[in-house]
Amino acid sequence: MPLPDGTEELARAAARGEPGALDALLVAVRPEVLRLCGRLLPHREDAEEACQDALLALARGIGRFEQRSSFHTWLYRLTANRARSTYRALRRRWRVETSGVPLPEPPDPRRTSVVAGTRLDLLDALDAIRADLAEAVTLRDVLGLSYREIANLLGLPEGTVKSRIHEARRQVRGRLSDG
Repeated sequence: MPLPDGTEELARAAARGEPGALDALLVAVRPEVLRLCGRLLPHREDAEEACQDALLALARGIGRFEQRSSFHTWLYRLTANRARSTYRALRRRWRVETSGVPLPEPPDPRRTSVVAGTRLDLLDALDAIRADLAEAVTLRDVLGLSYREIANLLGLPEGTVKSRIHEARRQVRGRLSDG
């Protein structure tokens, strides 16, 4: 689901500080941000928490939107990073809440969504590799940005982006096959 028409101009207006533009932008992009968070996080509540975090980061950071890339690309990067951060925070919170408590039995595969389990495995694998590799492969393979969009967004040559994605895929594949 692409962003609504006029979102790029609305983002530029919000970056300039025009009255009402930021509120209108947040309303316009929320459904797409929630959808993107849902692609990374398996539980709706977690995706909603990540979405709120991403929208807050957008509101705080819109003044730094430099328009080096499209707003769409910038938003995808921000959303992917916030979703991964939300996952790490949820995982830390769970560890603190369950410290000293015996770990639960492994989930029953007949009642656990394969998609949810796969996303958690992927998030764990992404969390275990270098952040620059995880960001590049998330932008490409999870959010579907082109190599050129990623290169522009990260300020890197396209060859470097391809190299990072190749290395990230290799490391993620290794971590997923170990589990």
